[in-house]
Amino acid sequence: MKTLCVLQHVEAEYLGLMEDHLESRNIRFHYVRPFAPGGIVPPAAEGFDGLVLLGAGQYGIVSGHLIPSLGPELRLTADFLVRRLPVVGIGVGACILTAAAGGGADEAPLRFVVQQARRSAPDVLAGHLPQTFPAAVYMRDRPVLPSDSRVLAVGEAGEPLVFQIRDNCVGFVGHPGAKSGMIEDVIMQSDDVPDRTAETLGDLRAVQGEMAAALTEIMVGLVKLTHWMQPSC
Repeated sequence: MKTLCVLQHVEAEYLGLMEDHLESRNIRFHYVRPFAPGGIVPPAAEGFDGLVLLGAGQYGIVSGHLIPSLGPELRLTADFLVRRLPVVGIGVGACILTAAAGGGADEAPLRFVVQQARRSAPDVLAGHLPQTFPAAVYMRDRPVLPSDSRVLAVGEAGEPLVFQIRDNCVGFVGHPGAKSGMIEDVIMQSDDVPDRTAETLGDLRAVQGEMAAALTEIMVGLVKLTHWMQPSC
């Protein structure tokens, strides 16, 4: 049974709909909460088979309020990459992934957008990324992809929304398992609220079923790409 380290930055944001897909495949996940009293970022990847970097609400990695544990998180992500272990970055977690992998991040304001993503080719994500699917983006800053990355899906303006680094690491600018209630709780814990938040929450509720359906295929491809159901060596 594989075990994932899931690095959480704010209490309200978690794996969401992804949890059921991992549990149904007997893939364990352990939440790490460095913001909680006594919480620390693991010093190394030892004991884990993959890393998931969640979003961080209003926090950024190059602008606004920076993630307090950013330094240790970058070092942990780099250790997973050195060991050739899969890393999945979501929201600003995708920025942490690109920064640790040799790319970086650009400043961008906190935003909340629901849009249709479009895959770049039929074979991406092991052939399991839907041709189009809703993407809910709630984050600050923007990932700058390293030269060896591949864009898997783009947004309505052509910006990367899903990308792959190496052969087993994936970044999702929008949370593929987002729940409207989860995003609402994240917003309530924030001092900075994007424009049209109420309207965008309505947009998210309207596509929640479509997101759940798309996630079924996305998780098949993600598990294939990361080899999370193969025996450990």
